[in-house]
Amino acid sequence: MDDSINPKHYQFEINGFKVEAFDYIRVVLGDEGALAYCRGSALKYLSRAGKKEGQPSEQDFKKAAWFCVKAAHIAEDIVAVAEDDDDIDWDNL
Repeated sequence: MDDSINPKHYQFEINGFKVEAFDYIRVVLGDEGALAYCRGSALKYLSRAGKKEGQPSEQDFKKAAWFCVKAAHIAEDIVAVAEDDDDIDWDNL
């Protein structure tokens, strides 16, 4: 990812493992919470596009798009888990 959208200060270590801040947020908030976070962040960047001094509007649109893509991946994961649950024969466990 472009460093201007996901700079190194959004990465840190926990017990020797490199972690992206977004992944940590998703673990803490869960999928539904992470989806809400993505929606809010995308709205923030879309709302301020072209209004932040010294930053071109394209940058805010790219950041909003990044959060939309993350949301789409989470939504796909939620659907995949739900489909896997449908395959389980709960009566015979």
